[in-house]
Amino acid sequence: MFCTLNTHKVDMDKLLGGQIGLEDFIFAHIKGQTKEVEIYKSEDALGLTITDNGAGYAFIKRIKEGSLIDRMHVINVGDLIEAINGQSVVGFRHFEVAKLLKSLVKGQPFTLRLVEPLKAFDMISQRSRGGKPASGGQLGTGKGTLRLRAKGAATVEEEPSAFEEKAIEKVDDLLESYMGIRDTELAATMVDLGKNRRNPDEFAQAIDEDLGDFAFPDEFVFDVWGAIGDAKAGR
Repeated sequence: MFCTLNTHKVDMDKLLGGQIGLEDFIFAHIKGQTKEVEIYKSEDALGLTITDNGAGYAFIKRIKEGSLIDRMHVINVGDLIEAINGQSVVGFRHFEVAKLLKSLVKGQPFTLRLVEPLKAFDMISQRSRGGKPASGGQLGTGKGTLRLRAKGAATVEEEPSAFEEKAIEKVDDLLESYMGIRDTELAATMVDLGKNRRNPDEFAQAIDEDLGDFAFPDEFVFDVWGAIGDAKAGR
């Protein structure tokens, strides 16, 4: 279903996407039980944050505490969203799945077909290096990042600067706020497009040329430009 970096747990913050550190461990999670859940959409917001693994599978990344989904107790972080009202969403990106869920009519029931990750490793602790306990931080300490691409060969790139890391985090937060998704690869792309632009108009043009399929609203693009500027200023 998906892979996580440096943890055997179902932790969507550690989901393997497009890049790994040179010393990272990869843990594979396979399909477990399939379940169909009927949900009555009594509220506009379901309380879900969606992510994907870049290979056509969208997963539940986060469930907002106290939300409609949280109160059901049968849908969990890490569940694969396989179908919505019988329509397969395998092959969809996370923002497409989020858009479908958001478009569901309030006051009407709908059905989700979900697949749980097999919980075979819940009682196994991660092996540490050199007999020392594994730390809570990221294991990778290499200076490079291995970037995997859908087209072309994998490349080793320099780690992002402190400014880029801060900007990526800010843009990722904006993606979640506006679209209900988190996508560090997309955030990194937007930061890369904006870091050397002189004004918001140049940035908006670059977004249209490279990421036009997302159809980002002007307000969102302007806020991203502001977030990149704040990160440059150390705010």
